Amino acid sequence: MKNAREIVLTSEGLQKLQDELDNLKLVKRKEISEQLKIARSFGDLSENSEYDEAKNAQAMNEARILELELTIKNARVIEASEMTNEKVHMGSKVRVFNSLFGEEQTYTIVGSAEVEPLELKVSDESPIGKALSGGKVGDVVEVNTPNGKTFTLEILEINI
Repeated sequence: MKNAREIVLTSEGLQKLQDELDNLKLVKRKEISEQLKIARSFGDLSENSEYDEAKNAQAMNEARILELELTIKNARVIEASEMTNEKVHMGSKVRVFNSLFGEEQTYTIVGSAEVEPLELKVSDESPIGKALSGGKVGDVVEVNTPNGKTFTLEILEINI
């Protein structure tokens, strides 16, 4: 079996994944178990949509548990000593001027397991994350999007 790839996370990201895992194991499993129990009481399982739905929910829950366990097992947390305000890296909060939107935005650079686009948490592997990584205040970086568009981000401030 191929070695799993290291997954770099912030400590906040690791905690969020651990909390989700705990919830799935301790709360969601019990809820699904209760749903299965109720569905079984309806009788004939061959035409029991409640039972089918509960079994599907159980399968999805167990798959997510396995995915989270693997991610956590292969996680490497970015240490505070690795962080600096001098340049952009994983864990940085970067205030930029976005030429595409003509406004300031603040991106947080995170590992791929922590991405939340609506909160502007972007992966270090994404076009924006790659463009910003290693940048310093005052730098103007070019972002190449998958659809072929290009825009610039001017780094205004870097925080950890």
